[in-house]
Amino acid sequence: MTASLPPPPASGAPAPRPPTALKRFFDGDVWHSFTRSPFAMVAAFVALCCLICALFATWIAPHDPFDLSALELMDSRLPPAWIEGGSTKYLLGTDDQGRDLLSAIMYGARISLLVGVASVILSMIIGVGLGLLSGFVGGKVDAFIMRICDVMLSFPSILIALLIDGIGRVVFKDAHESLAFAVLILAISLTGWVQYARTVRGSTMVERNKEYVQAARVIGVQPMAIMWRHVLPNVTGPVLVLATLQVASAILTEATLSFLGVGVPPTSPSLGTLIRVGNDFLFSGEWWITIWPSTMLVLITVSVNMLGDWLRDALNPRLR
Repeated sequence: MTASLPPPPASGAPAPRPPTALKRFFDGDVWHSFTRSPFAMVAAFVALCCLICALFATWIAPHDPFDLSALELMDSRLPPAWIEGGSTKYLLGTDDQGRDLLSAIMYGARISLLVGVASVILSMIIGVGLGLLSGFVGGKVDAFIMRICDVMLSFPSILIALLIDGIGRVVFKDAHESLAFAVLILAISLTGWVQYARTVRGSTMVERNKEYVQAARVIGVQPMAIMWRHVLPNVTGPVLVLATLQVASAILTEATLSFLGVGVPPTSPSLGTLIRVGNDFLFSGEWWITIWPSTMLVLITVSVNMLGDWLRDALNPRLR
């Protein structure tokens, strides 16, 4: 017995609309993998909470830590509210300047996330462009770019960031605060583009020998158009995974530079700056000044790393 086919649409009936991109995403393998992974869901929830607190700190934070007129030195180094001597006005306590730590952490997380995400985007642009060029052209161009990568990998990334940041501060010693942020983002970016270049180069060398690339060459498509229109969309999977993992690494690098005193300006403290300030009072009993910013930094980096690990497995066709 043969199965009956659905009747054809009536004459003049509108054709069914194709599914939207959002519907295709929710029907796809990535979303299905996300809903089946409790670790990914918890990590996404923690990362989303940290992101909301950072982006909407102006409205969520109970105090403005940058308003000097609102600071009270008599309230400096107050413990959290549930400890004797604490105040309900400052839930997590205050630092040495009387700033509310909860508010300072929200504002500091916003600066750390801004520097981390901006440096990753810049690293991705540089690395993907050079990786595509190296893998598609090959020859002397490939050898030259790869030797630069080898030189960059032979030095610790934090050392290169310190060197670039130090040179930028000497050259632009009287620059505005926004330029100090730009120098910091550039310093972190120039240490992270190598991973993108090597990853994209390997994927491009595989893709350039496939039939669709050969067909594009036969019909006369320019090499630059082949790279950006045909090869690039097929190598974005590993780039997305690497970018997710690099966000956590960039935030840690910024925190390390700020902890060493060469990161963001003191007038706009990030999580690294707050940890450095609290470290001076750690052994005198005021543990909360450094513990709470450190906890926020750990939550951000661990949740982003867990999302990166899940995304790597979700985009791997061998694990489906």
